[in-house]
Amino acid sequence: MATLPPAPAAPAPLAPLIAPDGERPTVVHVTAEYFPYARTGGLAEAVAGLAGFQAAAGLDVIAILPLYRTVRDVDCDLEPVGPPFVVSLGGRAEEARVFRVAGPVTGAQVFFIEHLGYFNRSGIYGEAGADYPDNARRFAFFALAALTALPRLTQRRILLHAHDWHTALAPVYLRTLFDQHRWAREASVVLSVHNPGYQGHFGPEVMPDIGLPWELFHWTMLEWYGKVNLLKGGLVFADYVTTVSPTQAAELRTPGGGFGLHGVFVGLGDRLVGVLNGIDQRLWNPTTDPLITAQYSVEKLEGKRRCKAALQRSFGLPQRRRAPIFGMAGRLVTQKGLDLILQAHQLLASDAQFVFLGSGDPYYEQALTDLASAAPNRIGVQLDFTDRLEHRLMAGADIFLMPSLYEPCGLTQMRSQRYGAPPVVRGVGGLNDTVEDGVTGFAFDAYTPAAFEEAALRALTGYADAPRWQAMVRRGMARDFSWERSVDQYLDVYRRAIARSAAR
Repeated sequence: MATLPPAPAAPAPLAPLIAPDGERPTVVHVTAEYFPYARTGGLAEAVAGLAGFQAAAGLDVIAILPLYRTVRDVDCDLEPVGPPFVVSLGGRAEEARVFRVAGPVTGAQVFFIEHLGYFNRSGIYGEAGADYPDNARRFAFFALAALTALPRLTQRRILLHAHDWHTALAPVYLRTLFDQHRWAREASVVLSVHNPGYQGHFGPEVMPDIGLPWELFHWTMLEWYGKVNLLKGGLVFADYVTTVSPTQAAELRTPGGGFGLHGVFVGLGDRLVGVLNGIDQRLWNPTTDPLITAQYSVEKLEGKRRCKAALQRSFGLPQRRRAPIFGMAGRLVTQKGLDLILQAHQLLASDAQFVFLGSGDPYYEQALTDLASAAPNRIGVQLDFTDRLEHRLMAGADIFLMPSLYEPCGLTQMRSQRYGAPPVVRGVGGLNDTVEDGVTGFAFDAYTPAAFEEAALRALTGYADAPRWQAMVRRGMARDFSWERSVDQYLDVYRRAIARSAAR
């Protein structure tokens, strides 16, 4: 069972978020994932971190997500918010209910949309490596139900903050189906693009099923090379769009980095803003982390040696103190640069040890398992990802691998620096914004095995020079990746979105 993070300590209060009429709006995060209730990657932690720190800074914040089966695994004490209500979608009327966690609220209030047929399933997006065939309707229903429920959740003006393609229909519905409601016309909309590689592509036949008129199936709105593109629709109807790092904002405007939507991103002009994600430095702090074998700090690094020995034992590797451990944690998919690692033959044949934690594409799972079988004294693989193992891997590893094909922001490279494991990264997206080559980590540019291997071998050379290595470790551990910096930048985006919607 996952545990709820502690409420953020109250930071310095922000200047209030005020609409032109003097009203303070409610920030409404609509999201498919939210830590710890539903998580497949960084989206859940990013939204929960932002919402939590916004609430701690004095904003009125709520979050809405589907009531997946995983939610009850985390917290079974849910209470209904009002009676069931009907959502009419694509000619069908279906019942929805809203629940919330019972008891006093600390931080952002989290609400859940219940529909047993759509959300009470084993997976969030699919099972056995395949998406659910009705995902367009599932997330269309969620977006529509969330908007329908909003008047019972807050009486204030709305600042709607949608996240990724799963909720991109919320801005579309708000500006079309709900346009007759005054609260909807007065609402402001921000859409955050966390991973542009996933856009919600579906055949045009879904248009009636998701309750949208055919005139929206147009190249200036939802049509994209003959398909429906839900993310594109959200971009078109949002007041402002954010992405999760300044470098990613620039990359989205290029043919190579926009994933087919670069023209739309260019067209947004200054309404596209890159705001770097943060991490919760209360949870990711080796000085206080209760999940690791021994705590340590910038001043006293001795505990990291014990963490390294414990990691070696956990993965069945010999306890070799002088052998550097390369660690990698996350989804085992093409995006994460696994092809480069598998082709780095000189690196894999070195005297270093390697630990991989995560699951994903069966091809990569099998390839890593085969490597571990061929070199059991140097390579360990664990496909069952847990929060505890991730913390222990951060604390025990000497070097972290993130040779991503693309990485809008990335959180692991921030955590690894805080835990004294300089990362090897490709200089894209947020990796470029958070890792300084030769200072807090090692970076390369070309997406080739040779370029990656050169950077990784530089890390090995650096590790052999103990005084210089400890200086690099300490610089990384001292970095500030807190959410407080990002919250203030989002507040500026919100003010601009409110001004734009008021002018409209």
